Amino acid sequence: MTRPRDKKPLWEPGLIPAPGTLLEWRDSQHFDHWQDRPCVLCDKPTPMRSHYGEPVHKACAENWIPANPAEARLGRFASDLQPKCRHDDDDHA
Repeated sequence: MTRPRDKKPLWEPGLIPAPGTLLEWRDSQHFDHWQDRPCVLCDKPTPMRSHYGEPVHKACAENWIPANPAEARLGRFASDLQPKCRHDDDDHA
């Protein structure tokens, strides 16, 4: 399953999760409301999309990372950027 190395992500990815941990895909851009396409890893239909627009099940991507550790470091599948903590919103007494 190839992805052009020079292709830019559609939106900025965050960290690559450690093998065995889950991807944080909370951004709605991961979900295509209009079209299921074959997953690049298992060929079954999915509405999910990677940061590069690849159709991929989140579970397939999470299983692919530990099976391909060298390629995973290149950022094919990554978590979303985490919002910065805003201390002015803290309501702690």
